[in-house]
Amino acid sequence: MTNSMRLLAEGDADPATVLRAQSEVEARIRAICFKTGPPALIGAELEWTVHSIAAPEAPLAVETLRQALGRHTPATLGSSHPPHPLPAGGTISIEPGGQVEISSAPFPTLSALHAAVSADLAHLTVLLEASGLVLGSHGIDPHRAPRRLVRTPRYDAMEQAFDERGGDGRVMMCSTAGLQVCLDAGTDLPLRWAAVSALGPPLLAAFGNSRFHAGRDTGLSSARMAAWWAMDPRLTHPVGVSADPAEDWVRYALAAPLTCVRRDGDRWDAPPGATLRDWIRGALPLPLTAADVDYHLSTLFPPVRPRGYLEVRYLDAQAGDDWFAPVAVLATLLADPATTSAALDLALPTADRWVSAWRSGLGDPALRRTAHAVLELAQRRGSFDRGVTETIERKLR
Repeated sequence: MTNSMRLLAEGDADPATVLRAQSEVEARIRAICFKTGPPALIGAELEWTVHSIAAPEAPLAVETLRQALGRHTPATLGSSHPPHPLPAGGTISIEPGGQVEISSAPFPTLSALHAAVSADLAHLTVLLEASGLVLGSHGIDPHRAPRRLVRTPRYDAMEQAFDERGGDGRVMMCSTAGLQVCLDAGTDLPLRWAAVSALGPPLLAAFGNSRFHAGRDTGLSSARMAAWWAMDPRLTHPVGVSADPAEDWVRYALAAPLTCVRRDGDRWDAPPGATLRDWIRGALPLPLTAADVDYHLSTLFPPVRPRGYLEVRYLDAQAGDDWFAPVAVLATLLADPATTSAALDLALPTADRWVSAWRSGLGDPALRRTAHAVLELAQRRGSFDRGVTETIERKLR
């Protein structure tokens, strides 16, 4: 989550407040899921796998990564001090398999976001290169099988819950890298929610780049999204779209299984099969607090997640500076109601083609038509520099 946008996701209730009725839980979720108002800010979260320059297939060592990050090292890698922000204000976090993530501050313009993230990315690249490391270029690790480096009660519990359905959860946790775009919910929320959701399949198809994983050719356009899709659909599939996005999210959150429950000690595992609705009905001996509801929401990973703002999660990580093109496209398509409405109309015919998007990408004729249409709309309505235009044109060849 981007730094300042985190504040927008906080509710007004005391986190320690015990919630005893489903209506209280629903009110809590509604209070924090969408913060409406004129869209003003945009942020980005960029993840990468990390590799040895000399041997990209070699396992990553925690100590090597810790030394490379220096004063920017987060607590999950053993730092005893809060991590220093990057030069342009971004912060570093580490995913379970050692993937590095930059979370930007939110900015009022695309150009300001681009400048800040570019500066932070350049700084991170220099730090890693000094330790013989390099950032990956794809949405999934093309060289190594999943291997967890970060050990926390949260990740221990989540891994245990995911393992009950197979190995895709470990792949997701330890091998995938995404590009997340954070956009204000806006005053025309139903339109923006519908549009950013419908744009998922064509933009995933256009920017999918994660075909190779663990030394083999999967044959998929986005093996990253395939791993997410193969997990429990109540955790990773789309929320759904209606005239009441908050109700859509409430319904999704109540039906989602618990994957970890915070408590004293290192065992945060959840009762197998229990959902948030079950907890409300007494399935756990612990009282359900507002903080518990908030934490449960942080363990849900649909392609678009409301966190006070719209967190778009369906894009593969991109190589180098290519990250900015899909961010600019999304921001432009949601820049004003007329453009957003036009984008929604173009995207609706393929809004449910998620499987084709991660399986075939632009090899699916319908998705190729939609991707061309929405990207051309973005180019007409935006003021893209040559780098963004060339990236878009390269993706559509």
